Amino acid sequence: MERTVTATPSGARGCAECAATAAGARQATTSPQPHHDTGRPLRVAIIGGGPGGLYAAALLKRLDPAREITVWERNAPDDTFGFGVVLSDETLGGIEHADREVYEALQRHFTRWDDIDIVHRDTRHTSSGHGFAALGRQRLLEILHTRCRDLGVDLRFRTEPPADLPRTHDLVIAADGIHSTTRERHADVFRPRVTNHRCRYIWLAADFPFDSFRFEIAETEHGVMQLHGYPYAHDASTVIIEMREEVWRAAGFDELDEAESVERCAKIFAEALRGRPLKSNNSTWTTFRTVVNDRWSHGNVVLLGDAAHTAHFSIGSGTKLAVEDALALAACLEERDSLPEALAAYEAERRPVVASTQRAARASLEWFENIALYLDQPPRQFAFNLLTRSRRVTHDNLRLRDARFTETVEREFGCPPGTPPMFTPFRLRGLTLRNRVVVSPMDMYSAVDGVPGDFHLVHLGARALGGAGLVMTEMVCVSEQGRITPGCAGLYTGRQAEAWKRITNFVHDRAPGTAIGVQLGHSGRKGSTKLMWEGMDEPLEEGNWPLVAPSALPYKEFSQTPRELSRAQLTDIREQFAAAAVRAARAGFDLLELHCAHGYLLSGFLSPLTNRRTDAYGGSLEKRLRFPLEVFDAVRNVWPGERPMTVRISATDWAEGGTSAEDAVEIARAFAAHGADAIDVSTGQVVADEQPEFGRSYQTPFADRIRHTTGIPVIAVGAISSWDDVNSLILAGRTDLCALARPHLYDPHWTLHAAAEQGYTGPGASWPAPYRAGSRRPQTGRTDAPKPRLSLGSGDAGGG
Repeated sequence: MERTVTATPSGARGCAECAATAAGARQATTSPQPHHDTGRPLRVAIIGGGPGGLYAAALLKRLDPAREITVWERNAPDDTFGFGVVLSDETLGGIEHADREVYEALQRHFTRWDDIDIVHRDTRHTSSGHGFAALGRQRLLEILHTRCRDLGVDLRFRTEPPADLPRTHDLVIAADGIHSTTRERHADVFRPRVTNHRCRYIWLAADFPFDSFRFEIAETEHGVMQLHGYPYAHDASTVIIEMREEVWRAAGFDELDEAESVERCAKIFAEALRGRPLKSNNSTWTTFRTVVNDRWSHGNVVLLGDAAHTAHFSIGSGTKLAVEDALALAACLEERDSLPEALAAYEAERRPVVASTQRAARASLEWFENIALYLDQPPRQFAFNLLTRSRRVTHDNLRLRDARFTETVEREFGCPPGTPPMFTPFRLRGLTLRNRVVVSPMDMYSAVDGVPGDFHLVHLGARALGGAGLVMTEMVCVSEQGRITPGCAGLYTGRQAEAWKRITNFVHDRAPGTAIGVQLGHSGRKGSTKLMWEGMDEPLEEGNWPLVAPSALPYKEFSQTPRELSRAQLTDIREQFAAAAVRAARAGFDLLELHCAHGYLLSGFLSPLTNRRTDAYGGSLEKRLRFPLEVFDAVRNVWPGERPMTVRISATDWAEGGTSAEDAVEIARAFAAHGADAIDVSTGQVVADEQPEFGRSYQTPFADRIRHTTGIPVIAVGAISSWDDVNSLILAGRTDLCALARPHLYDPHWTLHAAAEQGYTGPGASWPAPYRAGSRRPQTGRTDAPKPRLSLGSGDAGGG
């Protein structure tokens, strides 16, 4: 659970502001609001009597008392599943504006606390300043039942909804949960996608209140188990026990009944539970399922809450999302002239918010699925890693909440006092980088005959002056036929090498402390195309050159078909890489990276989707690695021994049957065994029909996995855009270096500006002498404005 600096439901204008406006307008008039399509008040059927459905009913009835609203719930009014519910300050703010009576009733029953305890290997680490509020799920339902009855909502318990509700009502709200029969009845329209995950979990309760949100790790003979616990009443706490499926089976839980499982869990976590028993409530072991729907409405039927989307309990967002759905839906129905417009607006408003929450939830649940990777981290770094696992809690806001805890983690990491993690040095072989920021390779397509010119000097020189620890060239091609476009730079002639030496000399002379690296590659089947801004991946209209690849497979339907490389050609290309490396060394580069990613030639050998060879260079992963490793060895043999080499890989193809995360670990391990000093972990761009899962720092989990599985230093890339992200990833131990591309296109001095924004002026962030007068961050606007109040979290603990 995390705390943010806003008290408005994130991304949901209608959730609070407009619902409050509509409510205020309703109080000012006694005229019923007619249904726009029929001229009469809306008839609403709500399927499901959980918090989302009940709150939607109360809101809609309060906004227009003339509406006829009926809730169908198959269970009894006092039936409930689960125990405590955590609500965020954003959600409470929306409730307060939309219905103060519900808000005040909730306030009277909340249990509040401030700390998170992480217990690992008999040591407890406490982080404060988080601010939680929870209450019993049964109590929440009672409050909503009372409010609905007071407003005149027809509540029908122990009743299955009629099948013809869409015909007899103007609007049907399907709030019937993760197993929604409404959603499944119209699956061809909603197009649900349900993903089952790797852990089993069970909801239980303790008969005493924890004094914090507690995460406890148990390393058993069967594997790792974890407890998530938090108070929700003066005499009760929710307790969730979770473990991977294989651990669950090895421990024999698959053969125990409910009572035996509960007793066994209580014994495993006896210390956390103070020797007290655990309680169950029809508690069963289950696997979390992520639900995503392509559409949320069909005619006059609309999905709400878990029926539309789910988010893992470890960020506590299930009830929060359902309540905010209700707020948004009510506001959109008030604002729009017709039901179709209202439902479209509701989905447009909520979908991006939900998608963001689901990305955070996915990151959190995968962290817990892979918790065994992190057990040997230094204790407080492990705790910091857990707290920042979803990427929503970051180094900066954790430092704001609990400066003492964060400073202790920094000190154990090796940060001198006052030094942000990103400005600590890092050593690769004989090269020490002054900070952890890398200017990622970015193709400029601006060379002439492979020769880098004034543009490259200014481009790379500016970014070197901008303070990064390492500046990388674009992919530099090892032959004329290995270019992507006619504008690609090369290192296959002496003239090109001399041009590169001019650039490395400038960096070394004018940006001391910044290293410059070269990335060597061959386009393979993705060559002979137009400049990016003229038509990315489109073949040249004239002047094409023949392409070669591991197999004769075109990149796209309209792409040129490459020839499958012969043994003799493989030898020639290997020698081209080695010759280019010799020129790179003479040109003065500090580091060399071998490009084995993004579907270019060496990447094409690694992926089973692009390597269909039947000889010694195709088939098993070991065979697919053979040629890239031969090239690596040839380059390493001629590259100066004190200078590091890295390898960029695509850790997944984002396509079925392609390179997997497990394959990526083995690929990284193989290159490390041959002398690679670090792995630059990217993803995708191998096949044209890929389906990436974009999002903030979306590629970093692949780097994280490689680092903790193999111990090899890694460079993380992929939508890392803020210095706070960099600090968070470095301090959590998920990466050693962070490579940023687009932020450096926007701001060549990104690293120095990051230092200024953090008030840091020490080593690793020295400004070039001519620029020092501008090294202080300009003051803009008022400096005496009050700081925003921290608010309750929107989901990084659990229990929603």
